[in-house]
Amino acid sequence: MAKEIISLKEVKKFQTRSEEFFPLHWYKDMLSSQPVYFDEETNTWNVFKYEDVKQVLNNYEFFSSEGPKTTISVGANNKEGTIPDNINIMVDPPVHRKRRSLLSAAFTPRSLKNWEPRIGRIATELVEDIEENTTIDIVQALTAPLPGMVIAELFGVPIKDRSRFKHWVDILFQPFDKENQEEIEYRKQVAAKEYYQYLYPIVVQKRSNPAEDILSDLIKAEVENEKLTDDEIVRISMFILGAGVETTSHALANTFYSLLYDDPSLYEELRNDLELVPKAVEEMLRYRFHNAKRDRTVKQDNDLLGPEMKKGDVVIAWQSAANMDEEMFEDPFSLNIHRSNNKKHLTFGKGPHFCLGAPLARLELKLTLEAFLQRFSRIEPVESFDLEGNLTDSAPGQSLTHLPMKVYK
Repeated sequence: MAKEIISLKEVKKFQTRSEEFFPLHWYKDMLSSQPVYFDEETNTWNVFKYEDVKQVLNNYEFFSSEGPKTTISVGANNKEGTIPDNINIMVDPPVHRKRRSLLSAAFTPRSLKNWEPRIGRIATELVEDIEENTTIDIVQALTAPLPGMVIAELFGVPIKDRSRFKHWVDILFQPFDKENQEEIEYRKQVAAKEYYQYLYPIVVQKRSNPAEDILSDLIKAEVENEKLTDDEIVRISMFILGAGVETTSHALANTFYSLLYDDPSLYEELRNDLELVPKAVEEMLRYRFHNAKRDRTVKQDNDLLGPEMKKGDVVIAWQSAANMDEEMFEDPFSLNIHRSNNKKHLTFGKGPHFCLGAPLARLELKLTLEAFLQRFSRIEPVESFDLEGNLTDSAPGQSLTHLPMKVYK
């Protein structure tokens, strides 16, 4: 049964896209004045402090992943666009452990080692296609196409079809909007059916002829004598696809925005010492991936976070706000790649539902940034750039549609 979607627009009440794109003032205000806030319009508890967010994400005895409401609008309300109940990982342990084990077979350290040269090749090819000493749109040239190309490569689908993946993701992960919900849902159902009809025969073929890719790993996965069916693999892959494309594209674009506008000296520092790139990636995930959140349903009455919460209440844990908690991060509202504990950010979650694709996302960000740094000596912003006019609604929040910049060899 489809869950009721909670619209977070009522909670945040941002006046502009730009404000939502980087809501530091809102996070600072909520952290200091309303760290546990009940919003009457959405009937939700909203939690912002680092330890409180961690508690909500970790403590499944009190805060359950199972419930009738959610903040995440994913997939479509037809058979092709939903995860089968028996492999849905948005459940609590111990059931969750078995289902997650089936999926984690596709994200092993061995897989990452095999994927690294393939991802590096895609990043290098895209970077080398960028013309030197000119003005480019880094979103269209690199950050938007790369994650879709990577996932298509790791799924083992024909290279000519890679652009279709990004098209499907853009539709299937379009956020909830009360005003246009019927139209959005129709488009999602069409996209889900197209995706299913495209991928199903590929999965069938791979069952007879497995290769070194995610779909083949899912086919081979077995836990307690149970394996995934072709139908289940196609439907679960849709959600792997979205998690692996839209969020990584968002993080990459935000990284370049930060290099242009947050600290322009950082680009030269990274270029002179590529070993700093992993640190930069972690700090960008903490500082610039600014709309990570998870919803949980109260499993039993409790006052663990202060106020009395009743069974059935919905709690939204704002991970990106927790990443700005000064009790965890010194001077949190500044960008500092040398921060000793920046890897403690909660962008990928915490506990049983920690993001399966986190190692892949980190690898893509690292390899792409390295390839770009090695090719271009410096970058500069374009004076006429208007942030407000180059943002759009997306699952991770307001995402850049265009980001012009000057690049120099």
